[in-house]
Amino acid sequence: MLAKVWKKVCILILIIACLFNIVSKLVGRISFNKEIVNSARYMLEQEKYKKDEENIIK
Repeated sequence: MLAKVWKKVCILILIIACLFNIVSKLVGRISFNKEIVNSARYMLEQEKYKKDEENIIK
C-alpha cells in the first residue's frame, strides 16, 4: 500500500516537473521577429567589418 502511494507521489512530481520545464521554455523563448532583426544586424556589421578591412589592406 505504501508503495502505491509513493508511486503516485513520484508520478505527480514528474508531471509537475515536465510542465514547469515546458512553460519555462515557452516563456523564455525569444520571438522570431527579434531573432531575424538580430541576425540581420549581425550580418550588416560583418559586411561593414569586411569592407573596412579591405580598405585598410588597399
